Amino acid sequence: MSAAKPRTPSSGRDATWLVGADLVAVALAFIGQIMLTHALLAEHYGWMVLAIDLYASLFLVIDLGLPTLLARDGTRAPSQVPAAVWRTYRWQAVAALPFVLLALLLRPESWLNIDAPSGLLMLAALVALVHVASYAPRSGLRVLGEARLEALTKVVERGLTVSAYGVLAWQGSTSVMAFTAAFLVGATAGWALALFWLLRAAPPAPATIDWARFGPSWTSPRSLMMSALPFAITLGILPYVIRIEKFMVAASGGATLGAVFHVAQLAWLAGLVVPAAIRSALLPVLGRAREDPLEHQKELNQATDLCFALLPYGLFGGYAIMTVFAPLAFPEAYLDGTYGASAVDVFTVLLAGWGLTLLATPTYTSLMAGPKPWRFTLFIGLVLLAALCFGFVMVVEGPADPGQKLYAGAVASSLSAGILLLLSWWMSGELPFVRDRQKEWTVVLVGGSFIIIGLVYQTFWWLFGLPLFFFTKQGWRAVRSTLD
Repeated sequence: MSAAKPRTPSSGRDATWLVGADLVAVALAFIGQIMLTHALLAEHYGWMVLAIDLYASLFLVIDLGLPTLLARDGTRAPSQVPAAVWRTYRWQAVAALPFVLLALLLRPESWLNIDAPSGLLMLAALVALVHVASYAPRSGLRVLGEARLEALTKVVERGLTVSAYGVLAWQGSTSVMAFTAAFLVGATAGWALALFWLLRAAPPAPATIDWARFGPSWTSPRSLMMSALPFAITLGILPYVIRIEKFMVAASGGATLGAVFHVAQLAWLAGLVVPAAIRSALLPVLGRAREDPLEHQKELNQATDLCFALLPYGLFGGYAIMTVFAPLAFPEAYLDGTYGASAVDVFTVLLAGWGLTLLATPTYTSLMAGPKPWRFTLFIGLVLLAALCFGFVMVVEGPADPGQKLYAGAVASSLSAGILLLLSWWMSGELPFVRDRQKEWTVVLVGGSFIIIGLVYQTFWWLFGLPLFFFTKQGWRAVRSTLD
């Protein structure tokens, strides 16, 4: 009897597992946030989400870009993947020490008005460190063709966390420490399960590890760090692009306002799963077509058709979901203006940023797939700089009124997404591609603007955005062609 053929990565199959798991995890996270907003005081809820986000942003650079490098090179020597994970952990442990010491000395939570107990801050920091530790074994599972197991670790992590929240809520707990500890338990379980499955799924390790089998990037500590550095810097910057407005709202308006902005962002963050899935599926395809301009143009056109088609469904669908379900799910104080503005109204402004991010996905993925990773790092850095400038002028130095401050944060976020789109056109070198389709781009941008204006101001201007649904046919045709 012949030995079973080892599994290898498959973009279509693996993307299906990972996107499906992300959608389930997002749904579970939404349920978890509902439980938290009902169980905790608004201020305590703000402490928890801000502390977790803060330390996740500060500690993500400890990743060092090594799991990304493993995902890129690991298929060349699957039997050495566990050894690469342990090597990654040794480097990450060395990198973690100075960042933990800096956090203890600088007390960054004070920058965001997080007047939380030390125990809560320690739990939030541990959550961030455990999440960083989980990236290497999950990348290893993907390299081994076991994205299905990686997907299951995400669902188990989130499911266990929400179950623990449910038990605490059933017991009538209002302790923010207890709920944060439940989050840590779920994160630790997800990490441990990923590491366990990696060790079981990997082929037997060779007697001698030959790092050259992974490629020249792994042959020496210096080459490893230099190859991973662009990914590390990008990972260190990326969280702030998404969170910077929320941090500024909290820093200038207090943890309660930060909590309201977080609730407004929940459905917006869930919607970002869509462009993330398109990027994940498109990246290896564009990488393969790097030396084939005709194939590159074809794939970029198909991805753009898909984004054009998804735009009106995302805008109207996101608004409908938030308008209908938020009043059923969250306490009234987050929605009736008690804290300055309704989270639903702030979300509607954030929708503009979601649409612009979706439209930027094909061109910024083209930049990622290019031969110069440092150029993508510069791109992310420039987007963050724009977000900092908009946030400082519009939020920190902006209106003192709580409601206006929340709206200013949402507008700053959407303007940053606009910069993301423009820079992706320019830095990817795809401006000629955009000009070739300028009529379609004009229709999409004008129609999307009418939809946002109509929804924000509760007028019928959104009717002028209905022609965007005519892009559905070419979007479906693009999906069909990739399946074929």
